[in-house]
Amino acid sequence: MRLYGWGFILVVSLAYASDNDPFETHKLLPPSSVLSCENVDTKRTLSLEDIVNLALCRNPQTQIAWQSLLYQAALVGQAKASFLPTIDATGSSAQTESSEKYSSGRVDKAALELSYLLYDFGKRDANEQSARQLLNAAAASNDGTVQAVFLEALQAYYSLFGSKASLNAAVEAERYAKESLSASEVRLRVGTATQADMLQAKTAYSQAVLTRIKAEGNLRSAQGTLASVLGFAPDTSVALFEPSMNPPTHDFEKNVHTMMDEAQIKHPDLLAAEATIKAKEADVKAAKADGKPYFSLSSSIGHTDSKISDQDSRVSTIGLYVTIPIFTGYATKYKVQAAKEQLLLSKAQYEKTRQDVALNVYQTYQTLVSETQTIQASQDTLISAEASHNVALGRYKAGVGSILDLLSAQSALANAKQEYIQALYNWYIEKATLAKAIGVLNLSAIKGENE
Repeated sequence: MRLYGWGFILVVSLAYASDNDPFETHKLLPPSSVLSCENVDTKRTLSLEDIVNLALCRNPQTQIAWQSLLYQAALVGQAKASFLPTIDATGSSAQTESSEKYSSGRVDKAALELSYLLYDFGKRDANEQSARQLLNAAAASNDGTVQAVFLEALQAYYSLFGSKASLNAAVEAERYAKESLSASEVRLRVGTATQADMLQAKTAYSQAVLTRIKAEGNLRSAQGTLASVLGFAPDTSVALFEPSMNPPTHDFEKNVHTMMDEAQIKHPDLLAAEATIKAKEADVKAAKADGKPYFSLSSSIGHTDSKISDQDSRVSTIGLYVTIPIFTGYATKYKVQAAKEQLLLSKAQYEKTRQDVALNVYQTYQTLVSETQTIQASQDTLISAEASHNVALGRYKAGVGSILDLLSAQSALANAKQEYIQALYNWYIEKATLAKAIGVLNLSAIKGENE
């Protein structure tokens, strides 16, 4: 199973794997990249790639997904163990007392027994196949978790810079409002403006101050969100490289049906659902084999040391055994029925997941197209609003424009800047969201955006 360039490994000792993994089940895990928090110096200025690596390394969601993957790998080892013989050693020492003469003493026994299941009509094979498919499902789920945390880090990163840009716009709007207030005060002193004009300008300035204060609070909240995604305390501050907000490209534009088809092949949820179906099919085979005979080989050797009769005895046996289930109280019948129902349930869940994935791709693509158009429209609006503001300010300072025209132009300019900034960062977030909807979100999707 391919993880599309992403995997996640915490610190796993290779020595532990070799000493405690005789079936080498760790080799069944998907190819992955080792991410170490120690490789990222949080005291330096961090790039977007650094932010993603930190989030994947420290976020509890990825740790949970990885431990689930290791758990499923251990279950594969447990299934493989059933193909090997088992060896048991038993021993006992008993002191006997009797009223009869010479019948008291100690009896020591020791025995070694080997058991080996020879044939069970494919039950062991089915159990191993089920465990392997569940491991594949866990690997796909791990990939999905990685991409979800990846997107969460991107959203927090871009939201932080969006909040910074909003604050800059609010500060600039406050400066404009202060200039308007100063101009109205000058005109009031020379008699070319009324007290009402000055009060309106003062009200607009107070509102601009309030907007700036809210923007500062939003920025602090965004900083806390990013720190939390990275696994730090919310009040932790990290230095970041500002992303180069290049104009949106149209490289994402292609037939939406092609993207939905791609998602059917690559989306982690669908890969996990497919593997689950195969696991349930193996469970049906195992349940059917449960009601059939099985053949086993057993051999034992024992030694008895009796102090009562002063005799030692040694016994060794070897035999071929067959066990034929005759009546199990209908347990096997219902076990098979339950396994079949689980298979049908997993198929229904796959179909629902398939539809959800296709719908998510379609909706995300349409949102990205809308965001692209919104950026162009908001950019045109911003250019127009800047020109309108400059004209209104010049007219007011010249004494031929009204304060209402100036305040309206200032408000339009502030809104235009805010909308353009929001549209720009939303576009980058939606582009990453589309990659995740398809199931291909990785570092190559953000190359060139973190310089």
